[in-house]
Amino acid sequence: MRLSRILALLLLPLLIGGCAARFTNLTPSIQPRSPEGRYPVEFAFHSPQQSLRWETITPFVLVGEQYYPMTKVELIPNRWEGTIPIPPGTNLVHYRFKVDFEYHDFGRSMPGSASSTTFSLNIKDE
Repeated sequence: MRLSRILALLLLPLLIGGCAARFTNLTPSIQPRSPEGRYPVEFAFHSPQQSLRWETITPFVLVGEQYYPMTKVELIPNRWEGTIPIPPGTNLVHYRFKVDFEYHDFGRSMPGSASSTTFSLNIKDE
């Protein structure tokens, strides 16, 4: 009994890690200050979840508590882009990506979501 519990605890990270979604940040970490105050961000999303309904993905970029919508990049699978506003005088912003989606669960659609780790964007005055 004790051995089976230890084995289950050792295998748990493998099971959890094997199902995890992966975000690849495609945004440069340093960008020149924009006169418009808007900065482009982009990511690629990968998921081994076979039941995920890719057509239902709704991506966002989160800056603090604010959600900004993103759009799919034409002709490139699994990539999304958007812009975030950064006020003048701000030199560093932290952001995350989030996707909401649906997946199949025994004949019905269920809601799901995944979030990235936190990334940083440095704004440099030229």
